[in-house]
Amino acid sequence: QVHLVESGGGLVQAGGSLRLSCAASGSILSIKAVGWHRQAPGKQRELVAGATDSGSSNYADSVKGRFTISRDNAKNTVYLQMNSLKPEDTAVYYCNALVHREVGGLRDYWGQGTQVTVSS
Repeated sequence: QVHLVESGGGLVQAGGSLRLSCAASGSILSIKAVGWHRQAPGKQRELVAGATDSGSSNYADSVKGRFTISRDNAKNTVYLQMNSLKPEDTAVYYCNALVHREVGGLRDYWGQGTQVTVSS
């Protein structure tokens, strides 16, 4: 019923910026919570940023002050603005959303991932 599609990944030089997008489609009433996760080669998957409808947000220590999570509720889209990128930010980034569906209540969904590569 619901699909998440990430976009915006690519290759960027250190110090540059990217904006990732995650568009949700389907029978959606609202998106209650959103998050971005990443997994680099040889490393555990980690939470990068998350936000709730109550207004709270959290970030991994490694990205605080550089990344910002935001939402466009009218478009059912979540963004991750990534500034001052570092080579260690290189990873596959995944979006996650807790979706209130028109039928079926709440369910957690994941996107397919988008590659971010930061060159030195």
